[in-house]
Formats: sequence, structure tokens, C-alpha cells
Amino acid sequence: MKIKTKLTFGVGSLFLMIFLLAALSGWYVYRLKKDTGNILTANYNTLLYAKNMLLALEDIPKKGDALSRFEHNLNQQRKNVTEPGEQQTTEAIVRHFGLLKDKPQDGVVISAIRTDIAQLMQQNMAAISAKSLVADRTAEQAILIISFAGALCFIIAFILLINLPASIADPIAKLTGSIRQIAAQNYKERLHLQNTGEFSELARSFNTMAEKLEEYSESKLEKILKEKKRIEALVDNMHDPVIGLDEHGQIIFANEEAINITNLKKEQLIGKLIPTVVNENDLIRDIFKDITLPADQREKHPLKIYANERESYFEKDIIDINVLPTGESDPTFIGQVVILKNITTFKELDLAKTNFIGTVSHEFKTPIAAIQMGIQLMENDQIGYLNSEQTSLLKGIKDDSDRLLKITGELLNMTQVESGAIQISLHTTEIQPIIDYAMMANQFAADQKRVKFILEIDPEIHTVLADNEKTAWVLTNFLSNAVRYSYEDASIQIRIEKLESTIKFSVIDHGQGIEPKYLDKIFERYFRIPGSKKGGTGLGLSISKEFIEAQGGTIGVNSEYGAGSSFYFLLKNP
Repeated sequence: MKIKTKLTFGVGSLFLMIFLLAALSGWYVYRLKKDTGNILTANYNTLLYAKNMLLALEDIPKKGDALSRFEHNLNQQRKNVTEPGEQQTTEAIVRHFGLLKDKPQDGVVISAIRTDIAQLMQQNMAAISAKSLVADRTAEQAILIISFAGALCFIIAFILLINLPASIADPIAKLTGSIRQIAAQNYKERLHLQNTGEFSELARSFNTMAEKLEEYSESKLEKILKEKKRIEALVDNMHDPVIGLDEHGQIIFANEEAINITNLKKEQLIGKLIPTVVNENDLIRDIFKDITLPADQREKHPLKIYANERESYFEKDIIDINVLPTGESDPTFIGQVVILKNITTFKELDLAKTNFIGTVSHEFKTPIAAIQMGIQLMENDQIGYLNSEQTSLLKGIKDDSDRLLKITGELLNMTQVESGAIQISLHTTEIQPIIDYAMMANQFAADQKRVKFILEIDPEIHTVLADNEKTAWVLTNFLSNAVRYSYEDASIQIRIEKLESTIKFSVIDHGQGIEPKYLDKIFERYFRIPGSKKGGTGLGLSISKEFIEAQGGTIGVNSEYGAGSSFYFLLKNP
């Protein structure tokens, strides 16, 4: 039987039973109403008239209207004759009442009328009893038939409730389970349904699909294995160490390079959980120590590993693998791949470049010093006087030599930073000398543009935990940039304030400011804002960042394009 037929039959049967039960109930209620209505309409009114006639009969000697009341009730009774023998009794009362009107005080006639009224009441009382019995039988019959119909409806409804949902839901549940087996790549699953109709046809279609999927899967297995071997060969022949993990943190593959640098055997890695391996190998511990952290919180520093009989440097890259299963909308995490990129060659080249720059910069200092000494001698009037053109030319040479000396100093600082040889001497130092040094170093340039320095310092702040030489260099660099990018007749605020356990140094200018897209690059080495016409090497802010962070502080910038910038750094409060 088809699902539509089952539902139509079940719902139609319930509707028919409800209609039948309602019709039976209505019919018997109507019959009971009719039986009780007959009693009220016929017999009750007769008894009422009889009672009124008896009362009027008692009042004949006392009241003059008693005969008229008696006659009125008698006329009503003559219209309400319904029972057998009631007509004769009523006619007898009429005859005797005619005699009573002629002789109102005749006791024999009054006694005869009482006897007739009593007989009339007796006839209606007997009729009431008979009709009550009829109503009782109707009620009993109604209860019996309605109870039987209700029980029959309940039994049929219960049978439908048990069988109809199960006949529809059970095949659907079996189909759902089989579909899940197919989704789990169990293509040997088959669906067996005994029902006829749509479910049997559905089961046949499902089994056909499963057979074809099984056939397709088996035909592709050889190809899949071949592709798997190809991928394994590619990974094994990579020159960079590669280690793969599943979603549970178990190592599922590692190429030869990874095996070599860890000094472990393949069976000591493959199939092992990370917590087990890190307890046995320090290098594995360094590689996987931050694997559970979000990508933006993982270390970016190169790993220094002794491999291939030499010190090598590797850049670690952890790639989270997420796939989107077919038919789903949310990606599923299936594991991670750790790639160690060998950057030893670049590290060596970078070190050679640093050494070269340091050597060249150091060698530049001697000729630059000689040039500056010659300039000072030429500026001395004792040697001779210069004309205006010679003085202007000498001033240009002096400016270029100062600029060259500054660049050389920045290059030497950069080589110091890159080589990791920053010498930091942290101690409690006075703040005011640092500020005075920076202001004095930039005062001449500020006077040329009529720029005014405004010092805002918390009177309760006197000392800071810092390297005074490096800190003064950073503050001087901030002020130099602020003067360079400020308009003429402008002002620059130097603000020193306390923030919890740190001291904040800020240099605030009111120049052009920095576009938001360049704010995250401003402290990068050699970076200069595109289109800037001002001088500079792009090293000052990068070196400042290294100097402040080497002291355990933080550095940053806030800027509103078109309104100015605020460069700041924070150092510890002693």
C-alpha cells in the first residue's frame, strides 16, 4: 500500500469515526429532549390546571371570583387532553361544573368534582411514570450504544497510532542509517525493506546506487594508492624538513630531511603522539612547543639547529589544514604540516653584509673626520678670508659631511643591532638630562624653522629605568623627525607621563601626519613614506625600535593624517 493511501485511509477512518460518534450522540440527546419535553408539555400542565381548580373550589364560599378561576383552568385543561381516558374525565368535570354553577353550595356536586379532579391527576401521574420509564430506557440505550461506538473508535485509533507512524518512520530511520554508512564510505551497505509501494522502490534504487559506488570505489583504489605513493615520494625528496600531524596530534609522516635533523629513527616518529615525542627529544620540543597556539601568537624567530656537521638556521612554518567536506558548509580541521625552511645561506649572506657594512662604516669615519677638520680650519679667519660664494660652498660641504657622518653612525648602530651585540646598561637615570640632550641636539634645526619646543612633564616624575645613552638617542631621533616634518612657526610637545608601572615619553608634532596604511610599516628597516621629499635613510625608527625593545620597553605611533603625529615609547618605572 502506498504512503498516500495509508495516510488517506488512516485520517479518513478517524474522521468517519468522529463523525459517527457525534451523530449518535446528537440523535440520542434529541430523543431524550423529546421525551422530557412531552412530560413537561402535556402532563405537567394538566397537574397544574388540576391544582388550580382544587384551590378555586375551596374558595367558592369565600371569594366571588372562584368560579371564574375554576372555569378558566377547566377550559385550559380541555385544550390539553393527551392521555387515554383523560377526555372522559375532563367531560365529567365539565358536567359537574355546570351543576355547580346552578348550586354553588351543593356539597355533593363539589365532592363529585373533587373525585373527577383526583382521577384526572391520577391519570397524568401514571402517564408521567410511564414516560419517565421510556426516557430511562432511551438514556440507557444511548449510554450503551455511545460507549460501544466510543470503544470501537478508540480501538481503531489506537491501532492506527501504533501501526501507521511505525510503517512510515521505521523505513525512513533504516534509510537514514544506511545513508550514513554510505557517507562513511561503507559501500557494502544494503537496504532491505519488506514494505511494498514507494519504500520498496526506494530500497531498490538505494541498493543500485550502493553497488555502483562500491564498483566505482574499487576501480579507483589502485589509482588512489598510486597518487598516495607519488605524494609520499614528493615529500621525501623535498630539501626542507617536513612533518605532518593528524587532528589528534599524531605524527603521520616525516621526510628524510626531518629524520636527519632530529637524529631519530622513522619508527620513533611515525605513529607517535606529540606529547610522547617531545619528552624524548629537545629539538622536537622546540619545533612543536607553540603548535597549539593561534597563528598570530607563534614565534617568528629562526631555529638554530646543528645539522649536516654545521650550524644551520631554519624558519618554521606551521600550516593548519582545513578541508570542506562534500555537501557541508563548515570546514573541518584534519591536521597540521610543519615545514622547516633552510635559511642558512641567507643568514650567512646577511651576516657577511652586516660585517661589510660595519667595516665600511668604520673606515668611513676617518676620512669624514678629516674632511670636518679641514672645514673647521677653512672657517678659521686666521688661515684666510673667504668670499660669499666660497662661504656658501663650504657650508654645503659641511652639511653634506654632517649628513654623511649621521648615516655612518646609523649604519654602525644597525650592524650592532643585527649582530646582536647591543650593549644595554639599565640603571635608574635622571629624565631631565635625557630631555635636555635631545632638545639641545635639535635646537639649531628648530630655530631655523622657528619651531618651539613645549615640555610637559609630570612634576612627580624624576627618574626612569633605562640606558640613558640609547634612550637619549631615540628621543633625539623622534625630535629630529618632528622638526623635519613640522611646518614653520609650529610647536612640538615633549610629554613625559606616568602610566601605571611605566614612564611614557611622547613627541607630538602638528605636521602632515602619516596615512593609516603606512602606520604598521613605519618602524621597518629602510622604509620611507612614498612621495616624501625629506631627507633620511629609513633606519632611524628601526634602530629606535631595537634600542627600546632591548630595554624591555615598547614603542609606537599614533597619527591622524593631516593633523600630525605622536611618536612614543614606554620604559619601566624604577
